[in-house]
Amino acid sequence: MDNGLMENFFGILKTEMFYDQEDNYKTIGDLINAIKEYIYYYNHGRIKEKLKGLSPVNYRLQSSN
Repeated sequence: MDNGLMENFFGILKTEMFYDQEDNYKTIGDLINAIKEYIYYYNHGRIKEKLKGLSPVNYRLQSSN
């Protein structure tokens, strides 16, 4: 089984919210909360051109109707 999609996601996550920002996370709890917030943003707020300018969640909702 290919893990390419997950590897791509984690690469984007690390690039956008972790690298060169390690000092922002004073505790493991801070890092966990930041990851949860990023995942929410990635699915609900991040606009993708490939998805007709919609977030992944909005695209799925529109496609199911």
